[in-house]
Amino acid sequence: MGIGGVGMAGVAFLLKKTGHHVTGCDKYSTPRTRWLEACGIPVDVGHSPDHLDGIDELVVTPAVPQTNPELASARGLSPQMRVRYRGEVLAEIVNASDGIAVCGTHGKTTTATFTTQLLQNLGASPSWCIGGETGTVPVAGLGTDPKTDPNAGTVPLVVEADESDGTLALYHPRTLVLNAVDFDHLEHFSSKEEYFDCYRKVIEQTTEMVIVCADHPQAVALVKGVCPPRRDCPPKVVTFGFAPDAQVNAADWPDIPVLGRHNVANALAAIAVALSRGYTREQIAAALPGAVSALPDRRFELVADSDDVRVYTDYAHHPRELECAVSMAASLKPRRLRAIFQPHRFSRTKALCNEFPPAFAKADEVVLVPVYPAFEEPIPGGDIADLYKAFRDFSAQDVKLARSAEEAWRHAFLSRESDDLVLIAGAGDVIQTIPLVKRDFTSPPDAHRRIFLGAGSNTWRSDLATDEQYVRTQGPARLPGATLGIPWMAGIPGTIGGWIKMNAGAFGHSISEVVRRVKVDGKWIAAENCGFSYRHSDISGEIQDAEFDFAKAGLPLLAEDPHAYADDAAAFLAKRKNFPPGTKGSVFKNPPDDHAGRLLEAAGAKDLRVGGAYVWQEHANVIVAGPDATASDFLALARLMARVVFFKFNVRLEPEVCGLTVW
Repeated sequence: MGIGGVGMAGVAFLLKKTGHHVTGCDKYSTPRTRWLEACGIPVDVGHSPDHLDGIDELVVTPAVPQTNPELASARGLSPQMRVRYRGEVLAEIVNASDGIAVCGTHGKTTTATFTTQLLQNLGASPSWCIGGETGTVPVAGLGTDPKTDPNAGTVPLVVEADESDGTLALYHPRTLVLNAVDFDHLEHFSSKEEYFDCYRKVIEQTTEMVIVCADHPQAVALVKGVCPPRRDCPPKVVTFGFAPDAQVNAADWPDIPVLGRHNVANALAAIAVALSRGYTREQIAAALPGAVSALPDRRFELVADSDDVRVYTDYAHHPRELECAVSMAASLKPRRLRAIFQPHRFSRTKALCNEFPPAFAKADEVVLVPVYPAFEEPIPGGDIADLYKAFRDFSAQDVKLARSAEEAWRHAFLSRESDDLVLIAGAGDVIQTIPLVKRDFTSPPDAHRRIFLGAGSNTWRSDLATDEQYVRTQGPARLPGATLGIPWMAGIPGTIGGWIKMNAGAFGHSISEVVRRVKVDGKWIAAENCGFSYRHSDISGEIQDAEFDFAKAGLPLLAEDPHAYADDAAAFLAKRKNFPPGTKGSVFKNPPDDHAGRLLEAAGAKDLRVGGAYVWQEHANVIVAGPDATASDFLALARLMARVVFFKFNVRLEPEVCGLTVW
């Protein structure tokens, strides 16, 4: 299940090529699922318990929720049908092979790719299973070594050994490569100790050699804590890196043709593997340039280069990885370095929130995109607004908040200047912007989404460059709403058209109570066809005029004299709070049978502040934008307000301010 995933596809390929009957399914048909089909593996689109007919074992990715009907059906068939995770199966394959397992929090994919390509260039023919691919190395391959008998099970197998679900502890490789290690994957591990125990276990189970990065104290400490001596025949330990005492030392390999210090270290790890396999320095030096000539996909991958504007994408999603990616981009010396970043998982965003801003210190602009949840549910402190606030608190760096990845890219494209470098980083669906990048550089769209404004006082406008074109309405609908003289609307700002568009109101009343018909884009629409509901209408065009029936709301005199109910209006106005400058009125609509302001105050929203925007102490449903507030501050604060209510009361507040997107 989930056979199209980059890790699942490799396991499926190896199982097929070693004699198993393999089928698969995934949500969508993709180039990778089509590649699997070309390799003889049938792939169904969608999930269904029917896929289990005739199956002995179901292999799943952790991304499949336990409630999935296909997975639930398989578990119900136990013990006749085994259900195992991908990492369990790959560990079993490695343990029966001459396994070279590459692990660590960072650098696994690149190091495994460099190692595979280096062994190939040296004349070996290894098998591999890697969570990434280059033009010449797909996610998996089955090789044979001319110096060995392939039937004896001694063909080298290079794998990216993932720790995220704990299955790293199941590996018993012949050779272990341990890269940089940082605490991560809080969705699975409850503590740092539990996370690092996973590495201790695989180190202990390695049979011949541990190759460890000398530049990372945590990685070295893990190895020293386990071996030697941890049994009669501990594995040999070899170090690599820039540290003076590293055995495979960067100083001895000064001309490795890769970008980035971390990629030099990844290449040194591959060199250490080759040296351990008996290849000479001269052989490795000759084979190395071709082995490191291509990084895996989404590892600082150039996706567009036009008019001196370069766009790279990178899978980096941990602060240490992001710092490396940003540093690589900065080393190319663009005039302006602009980063678009989508965090991966709420748990990681919360736990590492204050570590992300320093990672982007070399960027001139950072645009944040809503968190990619993977299979997680939202948690307090894990939203993109929490991370945005951390950026605003960290420095005066230019940081903005986008409502979507597409909006973030459109901002970068529309505001581009010569010699910009745009780095699109993250492990989630931000990758789906890449087709948009390529499209915009070949045939940029020229259409704008027109948004009609009256006074515009209740409309949030992004501080990103967008395709939205704001147009002032013309005609009678542009008149101030106050000219209607409706008593219970006293003190509400805006135009007649604005009132109608969002069905404004107060004190239990709405403007739709007096509307007879509305003129939209030159056509009259009866009130009953306008889709009026609480603070909403279905009107999408320009409201130019309107006719009213005041009598049906009990205000017959207004038809003759707009001031007929002046005393009533004064009474309503006296009940209304005087909002301070820099507000847009009520931020959220009242939920059924309750008030947004009450919920927000009870949830502690009055204590919230982001940048120059803060919640008004007089009313918790009002944001005040101070002199230094940005539109992104307002958006982030609105998101935080919505979430404190959701986590306390399980109520999802919906915005009343036009243009806001908080969910």
